[in-house]
Amino acid sequence: MVPVHNEEGNLGPLWQEIEALLGGLDLAAEVIFVNDGSGDGSSDVLDRLRAADARIRVIDHDRNHGLTAALDCGFRHADGKVIGMLDADMQNPPAAIADLLAALPDADMVIGWRKDRDDPWIKRISSKIANGYRNWRTNEQVHDVGCGLKVFRREVIARIKLWNGMHRFLPTLARMEGFRVKEVPVPHRQRASGQSHYGVWNRLWKGLRDVKAVRWMWRNRLTYVATERPRRDAPEAESR
Repeated sequence: MVPVHNEEGNLGPLWQEIEALLGGLDLAAEVIFVNDGSGDGSSDVLDRLRAADARIRVIDHDRNHGLTAALDCGFRHADGKVIGMLDADMQNPPAAIADLLAALPDADMVIGWRKDRDDPWIKRISSKIANGYRNWRTNEQVHDVGCGLKVFRREVIARIKLWNGMHRFLPTLARMEGFRVKEVPVPHRQRASGQSHYGVWNRLWKGLRDVKAVRWMWRNRLTYVATERPRRDAPEAESR
């Protein structure tokens, strides 16, 4: 699924790359675009794409609710046993999803790691600080929780409740529920069209504040193991 907010210039090229990915995978698939209150021509582009390919579904929000809401909406509307997520800004090549899917047999969630990130230095530094702080405070070892490329089994999202901003902690939330999480290095490239929706400071400080909530959730999670006693068959009545 792909969250969309004012990505008119990227949607056509993005779909071409997604279409090539699906052809190479040779799997039955649907692609859900969640139009999160776009104010540009994204809606018209999505209409044209949907009319040309039956695999495309488009869900419109009444207004801009933010990335977490768009992701949650796409997750809840998806029908597949495996769900993938991809940003619409084209900085993460859709072809990399094939590598994430290849790693899924040994995990329940596979997340991308922009190991060689092609972003301005200030974004790279702020991301490194945020990831390091989150890992320290939540006992995690995730290199790049902000990467928009992720694939996971349907059971994972069925167990997770998202709150605003919690998309940044999807790997940790999955581990809380006992799921296996794996990282795979993926390519990264500069944005070709449009503008980033997140500044350095609003992304950094919001993520750091949310760590407190995740720590509370981790400390208070339920970890009991329960085993039901087998029922013994009633003794047969003695014959008279």
